[in-house]
Amino acid sequence: MRSTRQINHQPEPLDRTTDEEIMRRVAEGDLDQLKELFERYQNWIYNFFFQMSPDPALCDDLTQNVFVKVIRYRGSYQGGKFSSWIFTIARNMFADHYRKRQKTAEHVEVESMADLTDDHSHSESEEVVHLRKVIQQLPLADRELIVMSKYQGMKYQEIAEQIGSNENAVKTRIHRIVKRMRTLYFETA
Repeated sequence: MRSTRQINHQPEPLDRTTDEEIMRRVAEGDLDQLKELFERYQNWIYNFFFQMSPDPALCDDLTQNVFVKVIRYRGSYQGGKFSSWIFTIARNMFADHYRKRQKTAEHVEVESMADLTDDHSHSESEEVVHLRKVIQQLPLADRELIVMSKYQGMKYQEIAEQIGSNENAVKTRIHRIVKRMRTLYFETA
């Protein structure tokens, strides 16, 4: 079973070739180059999914599906920051999964999410387990902002670009979410 790894920032290239250059080659049909992008981004994307829903099997599936979409839609890559492009794919994929789950009434209650989280408690402190439970109680949009900011290490400007907002609005929303999380944390402690 895969567990989340502490990656609090975007992946750093192992060589001097930029992600954008590698993706340009992939877009032109050199699919062997995708291996390098997979190595650079798989843990980062997996950890995003894991923070959104701590189900390792689901996170593995979604991570693989992100790279399937990268291959499928490689022709739509128009340059720009690759990490933003792939993260948009990941965000959209999780949102689609969440909507489908809601539609098919496979809604997982907060209690079940807490049970999933408890499976990982053998290697985490009680405080971390409790914090995960609190995060799972947040609405999806709020959970996503917290994960992007606190777990993925994205700057407010990067988050604003991802969600189509501005930096100050994102900063304010995250501040309010953290304040709400503190309240939930101590109410349920």
